Amino acid sequence: MSKVTGTGADERSPAPHAADSHDLIRVHGARENNLKDVSIEIPKRRLTVFTGVSGSGKSSLVFDTIAAESQRLINETYSAFVQGFMPALARPEVDVLDGLTTAITVDQQRMGADPRSTVGTATDANAMLRILFSRLGKPHVGPPSAYSFNTASVRASGAITVERGARKAVKATYSRTGGMCPRCEGRGTVSDIDLTQLYDDSKSLSEGALTIPGYSMDGWYGRIFTGCGFLDPDKPIRKYTKRELHDLLHKEPTKIKVDGINLTYEGLIPKIKKSMLSKDVDALQPHVRAFVERTTTFATCPECDGTRLSEGARSSKIKKISIADACAMEIRDLAEWVRRIKEPSVAPLLTALQHTLDSFVEIGLGYLALDRPAGTLSGGEAQRVKMVRHLGSSLTDVTYVFDEPTTGLHPHDISRMNDLLLRLRDKGNTVLVVEHKPQTIAIADHVVDLGPGAGTAGGTVCFEGTVEGLRAGGTITGRHLDDRPALKEAVRTPAGTLAVRGATTHNLRGVDVDIPLGVLCVVTGVAGSGKSSLVHGSIPSDEGVVSVGQGPIKGSRRSNPATYTGLLDPIRKAFAKANGVKPALFSANSEGACPTCNGAGVVYTDLAMMAGVAVTCEECEGKRFQAAVLEHRLGGRDISEVLAMPVSEAGEFFGAGEARTPAAHRILGRLADVGLGYLTLGQPLTTLSGGERQRLKLATHMAEKGGVYVLDEPTTGLHLADVEQLLGLLDRLVDSGKSVIVVEHHPAVMAHADWIIDLGPGAGHDGGRVVFEGTPAGLVAARSTLTGEHLAAYVGDRPGT
Repeated sequence: MSKVTGTGADERSPAPHAADSHDLIRVHGARENNLKDVSIEIPKRRLTVFTGVSGSGKSSLVFDTIAAESQRLINETYSAFVQGFMPALARPEVDVLDGLTTAITVDQQRMGADPRSTVGTATDANAMLRILFSRLGKPHVGPPSAYSFNTASVRASGAITVERGARKAVKATYSRTGGMCPRCEGRGTVSDIDLTQLYDDSKSLSEGALTIPGYSMDGWYGRIFTGCGFLDPDKPIRKYTKRELHDLLHKEPTKIKVDGINLTYEGLIPKIKKSMLSKDVDALQPHVRAFVERTTTFATCPECDGTRLSEGARSSKIKKISIADACAMEIRDLAEWVRRIKEPSVAPLLTALQHTLDSFVEIGLGYLALDRPAGTLSGGEAQRVKMVRHLGSSLTDVTYVFDEPTTGLHPHDISRMNDLLLRLRDKGNTVLVVEHKPQTIAIADHVVDLGPGAGTAGGTVCFEGTVEGLRAGGTITGRHLDDRPALKEAVRTPAGTLAVRGATTHNLRGVDVDIPLGVLCVVTGVAGSGKSSLVHGSIPSDEGVVSVGQGPIKGSRRSNPATYTGLLDPIRKAFAKANGVKPALFSANSEGACPTCNGAGVVYTDLAMMAGVAVTCEECEGKRFQAAVLEHRLGGRDISEVLAMPVSEAGEFFGAGEARTPAAHRILGRLADVGLGYLTLGQPLTTLSGGERQRLKLATHMAEKGGVYVLDEPTTGLHLADVEQLLGLLDRLVDSGKSVIVVEHHPAVMAHADWIIDLGPGAGHDGGRVVFEGTPAGLVAARSTLTGEHLAAYVGDRPGT
């Protein structure tokens, strides 16, 4: 075959291949949550940023529509049998979704809070370290499982019967060497139980001696205790013999028969250890959590000194370092130690481990240690830990979906995060980012701005195009993109100080600092510099301190702003008083609930091996209440119509006229103050964004009689326009005589502060010191810290307005 060469027409490139034409993700008619028939086209293999005010529909479009449908379609490729073990995903409310690729969601959900889950186990770092020590550790103590604090040592022996012709019994022994500390079972802490909190020894079991939640003598536990045969239910516990007390507290599981039913009796202590103490305290119901907290004291395990590992695992070392020492190092130091190991036999393993550890450093998490419990990471840290496994991935043409990846990052660290997002894009991936920070919006190839407002006032695309087009577009985001607030001309004078002396929590190095009271004080510094350690570890959590952290709100799809804030109580009482009936009728979780859907508003149908379906209840039409309850009215509205009101409308409704209810009006006022006027009272908590949940917590805490408010990054999830409203709220708190201490990175909050405490200069062991304390103007003038440099650049060195 001869090669054709030439000029002109012969040199024209061939027509593009049909396979190369699929370069857009097309969304038509998206109606999930508050989206109003949204239709957009998103370019593939580019970085697209979705922005807009809180509640405008960003997450509904990116997570609940695009990512959810991608995941659902992938799940459908598995067999019906496998799908039966997967979460059932309903199809999003959208007409057409075209051009989807596999979506990997990197969200801010906290990582597993199991006591045995650490940064090392959540990534592949621990697994690789265990293999390394099993190959090179001296003395050799066993396979990789011998270095795992999640694996217990087991030894067993017995006989195996082999049936080949004549039956033959073969003696067999089985052993597995694990690295779990036998005393604390790999938790690093041991718990001691205060027996006085379990029972009142002056009473008998029949008289209700047990004070453990759920252990009522009227239920199954009563039948077990009275029918077991080895306890006297009518004798006061203080008169029990040693044997009886042992049986009550410690008896091993024993089969018993009560009223002809086979049951198992077990001592109180092993039973509550399994049912309550082994679980994450924060995940327990409030009354059970209170019981656990007053019943148990946790202390570092004396046998393993908190390392979680057995003596054998701790004794095996490489270059005088045990696996416990390696996991306790800051990851950047561990990376240097691994780099110094030269051993050809494990070279591929060392390369992979080195890459994983370097990824941690690169992403700004070099200050963490592999033994850090996963449940103690902030939302931003958890998101970046999840990101580590994707940085070295060989997958391309994947859609990565990020939920505010700059959360918890100092301006200095945001540029590093931007580089990582661009690297993922440059490998040929589609990167979709929900974000508010101008620094990250600036690197976008394509911007989608949703709005114009929040809730029912949002859900439409206000702008789609380039960053320059957004600036000139006139939308709320475009107008605020270049906002640069000036430093305050005059700052408030402190009314007193809170003296902190010799603070050593986590990485703090004997910090001495005076936190001013009666002003807006901002504590800042790079991620990992010790801000939260100083604020939460040094300010006593007494009655006068109201702390609003970043912990998630626990709530089911039945929970909503009205139930969470306590607003529903005065509303129910007002309805009951106006109609002369019981308040319980006006609760969808109680007597007034629709019997068909049990007050959920929807009927969930489990289709076994196929995705389950949620259908609006036909009897109550999604209103959640019985028809008879909806006949009772207050101010011309029934209870379902009130729960469908936005906060702003409900504020007017309960503020005057026949429906005037001062208790409800006060709570609604606080919700409006934190910028949640657009939320409907009955919106399920599961549909709220992270920023909305934190502001809901803030509104609830504002009712408390506190003199000092401690806020942990309250700008999380806030649009640039919403930050102004938050600053106004903080000013009102201070002007009413409160002291407000804010852990924050946002330059607008720093510029608005009366006093700044800057920690650093770096993270981990490079931080933990106060590098500046004074006014924002002093920080900008000195430019002596990373924060000072970034704040000076942000305000453009302008003095007051």
